[in-house]
Amino acid sequence: MDSERLCETDIDRLDRELSRAERAQLLQWVVRDLGDAEPGIESEPSGCVEAATVVRTRIPVWVLEQACRLGMSDAALLRTYPSLRADELATAWAYVRVHGEEIARAIAVNAARTRWHGSTASASHYQW
Repeated sequence: MDSERLCETDIDRLDRELSRAERAQLLQWVVRDLGDAEPGIESEPSGCVEAATVVRTRIPVWVLEQACRLGMSDAALLRTYPSLRADELATAWAYVRVHGEEIARAIAVNAARTRWHGSTASASHYQW
């Protein structure tokens, strides 16, 4: 393959050339590699915690969860973040259900940062 990315013709060629057992092995490797991937959510280091964000918008999931904890409805969140779509918000809630401890940790770290800076900011003032 000439480039680092596989194109559709490369995949078709591999599909023809690999045996059924080899294709099964390849799929196992892909699943193992992507096992913790969440479609629509991306995690990147942010300070001392991983910051899971909604991919297209880069809005941290913990910000959405904290706003919800402070009483914002889904409708209010969608008005506050006009680039956020309802399906992306649903994806963020699914991520919170699975990764609740990670999100709680991110909320705590950012609350500590806010206290450290002497602020009493609301959810919309947290650091991104």
